[in-house]
Amino acid sequence: MALTIKTLMEKMPGAFLPEKAPGLDAVIQFHFTGEEASDWYAEIKDDKVATVEGVHDDPKMTMTADSADYVGIFTGEVDGMAAFMQGKLKLAGDLNLAMKLTQMFKIR
Repeated sequence: MALTIKTLMEKMPGAFLPEKAPGLDAVIQFHFTGEEASDWYAEIKDDKVATVEGVHDDPKMTMTADSADYVGIFTGEVDGMAAFMQGKLKLAGDLNLAMKLTQMFKIR
């Protein structure tokens, strides 16, 4: 079964590595386009992550990507930095947070 955006976002809290983000209090907005167009946000606070479908009022960072590209980045089939350089992954807000994102989650 193919991995979906909904499945990825629902698994995100369980993949969080709190020791890689001590004291972090941030909201990351995800805007997906393409086949699985949707909006989600991840709220990182008190060493936990909660994901919610929808748009947050005040995210610290926003990531925009085609849903298929994001699934590829998450599974390691697509290089995130290459996707960013090619304009397939757009970031706004705290770019330092974006750099830490891949370290904060255990990608299987």
